[in-house]
Amino acid sequence: MNSIKIYLIGTAAFAFAGITGCKVPAIVNHEVKTAPPPSFEASPADTLSSASVRWQDFFADPYLLKLVDTALHNNRELLSTLQEIEIARNDIRVKKGELLPSVMAKAGSGVEKVGRYTSQGAGDASTDIEPGKEIPDVLGDHELGLYATWEADIWKKLRNGKQAAVDRYLATVEGKNFVMTNLVAEIADSYYELLALDNQLAIVKESIQLQKNGLEIVKVQKEAARATELAVKKFEAEVLNSQSREYEILQQIKEGENKINFLLGRNPQPVERSSGGFLTALPRQVSTGIPSQLLANRPDIRQAELALAAARLDVKVARAAFYPTLDISAAIGLQAFKPSYLAKLPESVLFSLAGELAGPLINKNAIKAEFASADARQQQALYAYEKTILNAVREVSNELSNISNLEQKYQLKNNEVNALGRSIAVSNELYKAARADYLEVLMTQRDALESRLELVETREQQFSAVTHIYRALGGGWK
Repeated sequence: MNSIKIYLIGTAAFAFAGITGCKVPAIVNHEVKTAPPPSFEASPADTLSSASVRWQDFFADPYLLKLVDTALHNNRELLSTLQEIEIARNDIRVKKGELLPSVMAKAGSGVEKVGRYTSQGAGDASTDIEPGKEIPDVLGDHELGLYATWEADIWKKLRNGKQAAVDRYLATVEGKNFVMTNLVAEIADSYYELLALDNQLAIVKESIQLQKNGLEIVKVQKEAARATELAVKKFEAEVLNSQSREYEILQQIKEGENKINFLLGRNPQPVERSSGGFLTALPRQVSTGIPSQLLANRPDIRQAELALAAARLDVKVARAAFYPTLDISAAIGLQAFKPSYLAKLPESVLFSLAGELAGPLINKNAIKAEFASADARQQQALYAYEKTILNAVREVSNELSNISNLEQKYQLKNNEVNALGRSIAVSNELYKAARADYLEVLMTQRDALESRLELVETREQQFSAVTHIYRALGGGWK
């Protein structure tokens, strides 16, 4: 049976929209109230920012550059983030598909017998399918056709949903960039820590040798009755203490290498590096630029901004649920009770066209709740965006102060090392002249060792502070 069903009349549509759209909650645009300050404290207002420098140009150590390059290809967290991007890209394809008509091909066969004492049975009994040929009692039904459905996006619900998916896709890209920034900084941190441990190990070994020499002197003095067994044991205990520290540092080096290997996505193995000249190398000078540049340079801020944009579109999508939807369906094909009749045209042709306008009238609690939830999620995204901005400014401020204080600390610590280095020779001379006891010699050696180790640690902190502010400014992903 051929039929054309059109249930859509222009005036009725607008009337229906007016009925179902009454008392629709308004969209509240929650504005961003947090903004970066005009300038960073103790930093000149210069638009030049080190965040624009590629990590290949920011770091000078070729071994470190090779490690970072390997990590960017093999790090498992980064590879997992790339899959999140692929998932978000597929979500866009899904949303695009919802904007287009859905077309399906259908082929089916069936059989049916209706009772004679029914309206259909009585009608079939009095109807000839062909002159002199009644409709059979057992009636087949064979069909070939195309069916299409389409929702007209009259309230931009589907388009807003697609744009929200695009924003979330772009947010995952920024999330990947943020992972890259943190990964580069973490590898650089671990690498500088490894260099510091190598230098500390060399200092401890040098100190052990000096302590052993002192032990031999004390043993000779004991034989000459100028020292006691207590002094010998004290010197010996100091050597053993330093030797135990040596193995402690060796364990830290192994753990540091394994941490880098883990970040590089490979099994434990030696990490190539150059530890020479660590104390004489100067950390790179960093330009901070102005705080407003953080909005463009930091991937986490851009990610939060895109998440906020998507959340605002979700509110519009939820609001569109209060309005009626217009669904259009169409079909065209062939249908007959006998397969051989499918080729008889136009008698076997079927087609249909229908439009339906449907919308909620009463009991809107579910869509009201969904709208309220979407609005709450929008506010959450807004607060997350503002929090990210505040955190970015805080990180840069902390690292600027840290760099300045570490520079002063290093100078003072270096002077301390020089003073204690000279005091070792003085204490040894005084001890030989019996003008100082062995405890003064041991304490002087111990203080000198500690100060040298702390000097190396301070230098490592300086390199790490430069790495941290580079990350805080948004560098490392380009």
